[in-house]
Amino acid sequence: MLEFTAHATDPWRQSHPGHWLRLALERFDARVMELMAHHPGVPLGLSNLAARGQVGAAHIHITRHLATEGSRLTDLAQRAGMTKQAMGTLVAQCEAWGLVTREDDATDARARRVVFTATGLAWLGAYRDAVAQATDEMRQAISPEVTTVVTLGLEAYCSQ
Repeated sequence: MLEFTAHATDPWRQSHPGHWLRLALERFDARVMELMAHHPGVPLGLSNLAARGQVGAAHIHITRHLATEGSRLTDLAQRAGMTKQAMGTLVAQCEAWGLVTREDDATDARARRVVFTATGLAWLGAYRDAVAQATDEMRQAISPEVTTVVTLGLEAYCSQ
């Protein structure tokens, strides 16, 4: 039987791709939030929430995954990889902030759709701009070629 003893100093714990992907995602999302906190298209209240760190990665799931024409809560949760209950909590918070609202689903009287409000669409536009700027900054930091290779590699890895 193989015996394995791990110590915090084992270099493989901090040098595998998953570790670097997590750190890169944290850095990228933090930069996007910083840019959104100062974006002229973001309403002042939301800008202040973003600046104080009260809008986090979980809230970005709604920004990333809510279809512009709206989505059912179950579909939104599935695309974000979250439970329906957890997504429901996020939607309620975003609803209180004025980003989204719930409407009756025209195709199913029992269902409701989560849709962006005008404020939410402004938030989405600011998110698009912030992602573009953070991506440009990444290109400058590690080169356009490396950014392209990393992006294509991650797309290929995620599509398997």
